Amino acid sequence: MIYARLADVVVAIHMAFVIFVVAGGLLVWRWPRLAWVHAPAAMWGIGIEWSGALCPLTPLENWLRVQGGERGYSGDFIARYLLPVLYPEGLSRSRQLLLGLFALVLNLALYGALLMKARGRGPVNRDRRSGIRDQEVPGAQTRPPSPGP
Repeated sequence: MIYARLADVVVAIHMAFVIFVVAGGLLVWRWPRLAWVHAPAAMWGIGIEWSGALCPLTPLENWLRVQGGERGYSGDFIARYLLPVLYPEGLSRSRQLLLGLFALVLNLALYGALLMKARGRGPVNRDRRSGIRDQEVPGAQTRPPSPGP
C-alpha cells in the first residue's frame, strides 16, 4: 500500500516537473531568479524528449508499483500520462521531437522577451532603485540634451 502511494507521489512530482519545464518561463517573469532553476530543468526536459531516453522518475515509479503489488508499464511518462489526455493515440518519435521543440520555442520566446524587458526595451522602463517610471520622475529628461551650436 505504501509503495503504491509513493508511486502516486512520484507521478505528481513528475507531472509538476513537466509543467515547470514547459511553462516555468512564465514564473521567471514574476521571479527572475527562478531562471537559475528553470533553465537547467528546461534543458533537461527538452534533452530527454529529444534523446528518446527515459526520465529517471519513470523507472522509479515502475519499481514502486511493482513493490506495491501492481504492474509497471513500458514506455515513458509522457506516453503513459500526458498523451492519452492530449492525443487519443500513442507517442511517436516525431511527436516526441515536436513536444521538445514546442517547449524550447516557448521558453526561448519567454526568456527573450524577459531579456528585452530587463534591458529597458520592454513596454515600461523603471528606475531600479525607486520603482518609478522614468516619465514620472520630476525633472527627468526623456532624451539627452542635444549639443548647441
